[in-house]
Amino acid sequence: MTTFNIEDHPHRRLNPLTNDWILVSPHRAKRPWQGQVEKPAVAERPAYDPTCYLCAGNERVGGHKNPDYKGTFVFTNDFSALLTDTPDGGRDEGSLFQAKSESGICKVICFSENHALTVPEMEVEDIRGVVDVWCREFEELGSNNMINYVQIFENKGSIMGCSNPHPHGQIWSSSSVPAEPAKESVTQKAYFEKNGRTLLGDYLAAELESKERLVAENEHFVALVPYWAVWPFEGMIISKRAVQNILQLTDDERTGLADIYKQLTVKYDNLFETSFAYSAGLHQAPTDGQDYPEWHLHMHFYPPLLRSASVKKFMVGYEMLGTPQRDITAEQAARRLRELSDIHYTTIKQYNKLEL
Repeated sequence: MTTFNIEDHPHRRLNPLTNDWILVSPHRAKRPWQGQVEKPAVAERPAYDPTCYLCAGNERVGGHKNPDYKGTFVFTNDFSALLTDTPDGGRDEGSLFQAKSESGICKVICFSENHALTVPEMEVEDIRGVVDVWCREFEELGSNNMINYVQIFENKGSIMGCSNPHPHGQIWSSSSVPAEPAKESVTQKAYFEKNGRTLLGDYLAAELESKERLVAENEHFVALVPYWAVWPFEGMIISKRAVQNILQLTDDERTGLADIYKQLTVKYDNLFETSFAYSAGLHQAPTDGQDYPEWHLHMHFYPPLLRSASVKKFMVGYEMLGTPQRDITAEQAARRLRELSDIHYTTIKQYNKLEL
């Protein structure tokens, strides 16, 4: 009888943060691909683009003009998904027809005035400037009585729906807690009440011991491929100290977050030597004034690329109708990322040209 091998045989894995299961099918990684091939990301962009509505000094739709900023720049989204003046109301025509009004504030954060950069190409001190803006905006938005959750995120790359290549992220803050962090609140609270420790604290301790899924690490943070990863090279950054939100980070920890953010994204770019697309975002405790000792700050990365710079993972068919599924194991993905250089591939190529 054949002995089960987690690296070779189909199996399910549990995500303890959401209580969702995923299907892992390692043998499918060998199947041929004749499906859609994405266009490669544009390798070079100018430092300033006169047509970019996020570049310094340019006019945005609606007539607003950006200041001649250096470093970061924050403004309220011109096309906000949530509005501050939404009237109270909704629809309640029985359990099958319900709707509730939702208020909120949406902001855009330009990471740099340099249109050509992405996070992995920025200096750690400049990414630290982004982290400081996150903290400032989290404090300001979270102190608003209308806001009960602040979602900080970044979409990178056109195949992830990013409409502008200028380095930027967004913050959507809402009067209700969104579905994904709400699920994580339930699981983390149940674990904390049972064990007296945070779920991610115990999980991280086990990961640091096994080292199978680690990608990068510094004094304050760890980047890894989670055991329950759905996307091929999904990543997660977890704080070594259990803090509930970014305002509780020390000065050194803020720099550590900037450093690990760069480390992981450099690995991503180096994997296929392309500007690696992803959606990423911080998950932290709600801002409704309650105490959440069970919450443990972390950041999710959901990149779509599967086999190369031009082949992405699609969530279709069985994934939409049944259960999310992946081909390569989390351990295989982590190993590939971990073994990559910490220096961005474009820097290495420039150095090699100078050596010739």
